[in-house]
Amino acid sequence: MHISVDLSCYPLADDYIPMIRNFINKINQHPDINVVTNTMSTQLFGEFSILMPLLTEAMDSSWAEDGKAIFVCKFINADLTPDEL
Repeated sequence: MHISVDLSCYPLADDYIPMIRNFINKINQHPDINVVTNTMSTQLFGEFSILMPLLTEAMDSSWAEDGKAIFVCKFINADLTPDEL
């Protein structure tokens, strides 16, 4: 089943940009996931069985390496990849 995820990361640190960039870079390394990033959030599109473990690993790594952060996610069980990808 393909899903779409809208994800926002809110690091609880003054220097928050590096943590957000590190998280997005980890997600972008997976070849089977389409990633769209803008100034408000990051959207992920792909197979549920691939995306969920990827998110778990990236969030765990982010907390371990960069400290406290809030992740806000919205999920839909449909592929809403924009046409321009």
